[in-house]
This record gives sequence, structure tokens and C-alpha cells, in this order.
Amino acid sequence: MRKMLTALACSISLMPVVCAAATPAPAFDLQRYAQDVKTLADDSFEGRAPATEGEKKTIAYITAQMKAAGLQPGGTGGGWTQDVPLLKSDIVGSPKLSLRIGDAAPRALTQGEEIAVRAAMTGQTEIRLAGAPLVFVGYGVKAPERGWDDFKGADLKGKIMVVLVNDPDFEGGEGDFGGKTMTYYGRWTYKYEEGARQGAAGVLVIHETAPASYGWATVKNSNTNTMFDIVRQDPASAHSPMEGWIQRDIAAELFKASGLDFEAMKGAARRKDFRPVALKATLDADYAVKPEKIVSYNVLGRLPGKSHPDETVIYSGHWDHLGVGLPDARGDRIYNGARDNATGIAALLELARTFAKAPRTDRSIVFLAVTAEEKGLLGSTYYAANPVYPAATTAGVINMDSIVGGGQARDFSISGVAKLGLLDMLVAQGKAMGRTFVPDPNTQTGAFFRSDHFPMAKAGIPAVSFEPGIDLLNGGVARGNALAEAYTKDRYHQPADQWSDDWDLSNVTPDLTLLYATGRALADSRAWPEWSVDSEFRAKREESATLRK
Repeated sequence: MRKMLTALACSISLMPVVCAAATPAPAFDLQRYAQDVKTLADDSFEGRAPATEGEKKTIAYITAQMKAAGLQPGGTGGGWTQDVPLLKSDIVGSPKLSLRIGDAAPRALTQGEEIAVRAAMTGQTEIRLAGAPLVFVGYGVKAPERGWDDFKGADLKGKIMVVLVNDPDFEGGEGDFGGKTMTYYGRWTYKYEEGARQGAAGVLVIHETAPASYGWATVKNSNTNTMFDIVRQDPASAHSPMEGWIQRDIAAELFKASGLDFEAMKGAARRKDFRPVALKATLDADYAVKPEKIVSYNVLGRLPGKSHPDETVIYSGHWDHLGVGLPDARGDRIYNGARDNATGIAALLELARTFAKAPRTDRSIVFLAVTAEEKGLLGSTYYAANPVYPAATTAGVINMDSIVGGGQARDFSISGVAKLGLLDMLVAQGKAMGRTFVPDPNTQTGAFFRSDHFPMAKAGIPAVSFEPGIDLLNGGVARGNALAEAYTKDRYHQPADQWSDDWDLSNVTPDLTLLYATGRALADSRAWPEWSVDSEFRAKREESATLRK
């Protein structure tokens, strides 16, 4: 690999010109990195779910590694952590769920196989729905700024919304939602939020692999275990009593019994004149829910800056995974989360060790391991709303999720599409190392809204989530894509996401070198990266402009 240069290119478009002096290339220990991944993904950590013994072990391990690296406690009250209050919710026993389609007898639905119902996040202790009508509401989008309203004033109180996943443009190309690139309206989280605003008794998202960007196994494993949410004053304002997914084939049956063709109705839902359609079906649901308020933890280590210690650069990653859940075909119930996201935390720790050994930066650097990403970016959402270090003087956030690929790559990327000076810095550093930035090739998956940089961005903080490249030195783009697709199909959010001694770690050193160089350049500069003028996050950032020198 070429010798690392930290001098920034002098043509950065979204921020003042910064040209830093060169510093020696850092040394990363791949064996130590691998050991961190293996430890965090070990069965003894039980999948690292919040509010479990696995969390306790994870917090203790990360804290010990940060302390050993020479970091200072970076949490609240002089400690290593930040309390994150959460609502924890579990379905008690097996839910009783059934559909009555047309005039037929009720048909029982199997949790995890035909339907995946989440534990209620409204604080209720039971869900009792008898004969709740099902209504197809297209993509379930209400976007006044785009002149779009799938609801047209329909009364959905006491009813179940049946919605398509992704945006109206996903199937048909260009339209009111910008084509294949998913907007937040396409995320299932938005659809649940809109269901609450509509006063619906429930929301069922129809699963299809392409628009969801993952298979049913991921849906089942992510939705049938313990659920978490931030503690809300009015949880019913954000959640309907029943939230879940149904298989496409079940939905097609509902449509057929209602005299409708599923594909034709999908086509109708892509038009602005779509109106909700009552289906000739009702749903019964009967299950108990155990809600309780718990405290989980973000972990923070800090290296104070020598010149501007009140200004901060953050590296982040989520420490949690899915814990113990439904067994796979082999009977394995532990969702180890080796790639997602033991690799990100291992990268965080290795960067921390390297920065601790290097000359101190001008700005402070914080290493932030957040909780409950898998439950809806909850740890980062809480941090963004309650920052330990002011958002106004946080120069940027570099997030790391799944920092391992199929081997060393010529390129690199970020999750989603965003225009900001921090990305310009990353691109410039990559170019100095002979690597090419490639925009996210799969923007239809909504990756921008699925990692912990998103809550930071909503708070106005310049933030990116790094993605390893797919143009591999061994096999090029074809092999890179094939490996990524195989991971999503066979291991993502499944017990099979485990450490393997045959992993190709040749991307780790180049990727960490790039991330180190970018963070160091920002931390040693007086630059304040900006969002582009057309970014939805720019206005929030500008609110605090006077607080930055």
C-alpha cells in the first residue's frame, strides 16, 4: 500500500481549504483486531442484546479495552458510560393470530413464518383485536411537500393498515420520490410512525425481498424477539398497538379474495390518485405483552485535544446485536453478530489504540460505542438528543458498521447519498492513497437511514457511515457483489453471522488507515465541514453557527 498522506486536496467544495502536513502511517494490529471480533462474537456474549448478561460483558470488555489503550473516561459524570433509558417489551408466550378471508373460516397465522408481529411499544400489557378490518393503503405515505397522500382522509381508527415496503418509485423508476434512491418514506419505521398518526390499530408491512433489501429470515429474526424503544412521554404518538410484517403470498391471498390483483394494486399505488382499498378480510390478535423500563448504556472513551479540547471529532459504532432468538435450521439460537457489528467495534478499539499512541490531536477525539442500533438506532438517537459533547462544536462523526469485506478493495463508499464536506475530506484522503470513492450503488435499500450516523445528521452534525469497497483486488466488482449478496442472504441478522478463521481481513488495514487519516486531518484542522446547500440537515447545523469559531 502507498505511504499514507494526510495532506488534504485543496479543492474541497463544501468546506474551507485545508491542507494538513503529512504524518507517518499508523500501525494496526490485525491479530488484535481479530481477537476483538472473536471475543465479542463468542457464544458467551449471547448475541450482545441490551438488558442482558451479554450487555454487561460487552460493556465491561469495551471499557477495559479503552482503559488499556490509554483513553480517558468519556461518559457522563466522569465515567465510561452514558445512561440510555429504554422501554423494553416482550410478547409473553406465543401470540394467537388469525385471518378471516372473505366468508372462509378463520385461518391461524404462524408467528415467524407467515407473520412477524412485534411486541407492542405503546406500553400496553395486552393486545386484543377482534375482527379488525384490513385496509390496503399503498405505500402508506403522506408527503405534502411532494403533493402525495395515500390516505385521502380515510378513517383508519380500529383498522389494520396493510402497506408496501419502500417508496412508490421503487418499482417504476423516476417519479415524485426521486427514483430508486429510497427516501425516509420508504423505511418501515416511517410506516409505523404514520400508522400511529393515522390512529390505526395496527400496521402490517408486506414483505418482498427486493424492495425490503433482505429476505424473510431477516424480518423474522429482527421482529420476533425483545423490542426496545426510547422512553417516550406519549408512546402511542409514535406506535400503533400492533406492528409487524406479513409474507407476500399471504397478502396476495387477501387481495385475490377481495377481487383484486396484487401486482395491479402495486401499480395503482405508484400513482398520486391512489385511494385506500378495504380488503375483504379481518384480523384477530390475542397476546400478552410485558413492558418495562430499563437502562442500557453507550460507552465513551476520550482523548482530549491539545489546542481545542472543547471541539470534538467522533468515531462511532454500535456494540449490540440481536441476542438469543428463534433457532435456525441447525437449532442455533445465538445471534452472534460477528460482522454486524463486532467488526465495527473492533475497528473503533483499534483506532482508539492507534490514536492514543500517536501525537495528540488539536481537537478532542471521542470513541462512542452505542447501544440498541438493531432496535431502531436508539443509542445514537438518545446521544443526539442528549449529547455528552455539544453538537454545535462536534466537527464530524465517522460511523463504522460491518468493517470487513471480501478483502482489500480499490474503492470505498458510504451508506446512502449525502453531500457534505466530511465526505469531501474522506474522498480526498482516499485519493491520496490511490483509492476511488464510489457512491452507494444500492441506494434503494435506504442504508442512509439504517446506521447510527443518521440521528447525528438529523441533529445537524456532519456524519457519514463508512462502507468497505466491493471492487476487490481478488475478483473485482463481480466477486465483491457476489460476496455481499451471499452475506445478506445467508448470514445477515441470522445465527450464521459468526467469526470464521478463513475471513479475509486484507481490507482492514487500508480501511482503518483511511478512517484514521480522515479523522486526524479533521481533528488537526480549523475546518468545520458543512452540509450542501440543498441538504435537509443544513438548516439545523446553521442554527448553531455562531458557536463555532
